[in-house]
Amino acid sequence: MTTQPKMPVKALPDATRRAAAFRRMREAQRTEVAEDYVELIGDLIAMIGEARLTDLAEHLGVSHGTAAKVVQRLQREGLVESLPYRSIFLTERGAEVAAMSRDRHRIVHDFLRALGVSEAVAEADAEGIEHHVSKETLEAFIRHTKTLVADR
Repeated sequence: MTTQPKMPVKALPDATRRAAAFRRMREAQRTEVAEDYVELIGDLIAMIGEARLTDLAEHLGVSHGTAAKVVQRLQREGLVESLPYRSIFLTERGAEVAAMSRDRHRIVHDFLRALGVSEAVAEADAEGIEHHVSKETLEAFIRHTKTLVADR
């Protein structure tokens, strides 16, 4: 039997605080897909005038069937409207979620770029971080981005 080397263990955080953090992460994971879809739908409508299921699947790297299931879920949640064989449109609530997600993405991306992270890496990392970052952290990113950019 192999034993692990004994490492100094820091005190575990308060259970209530730790549980709240894990709940927040689970909630972020639950909403991540919806936010990605509505953000992309909004971008496609802005760029080419419509969002089609085929375009969603292609841009998200998923199958047509997967995209269709997510769009059905988004319809049930009141974020999009769609008719069979027609474009997909954001509801007012869907447009709000898309704008919020897009704004969080921009804040994280700009902060990473101000730190000196390459464009490609900042774009990829922002795509994951944007869904899990708190409002307090976003506000700190904004403050520090301004400082970093001003120092150049």
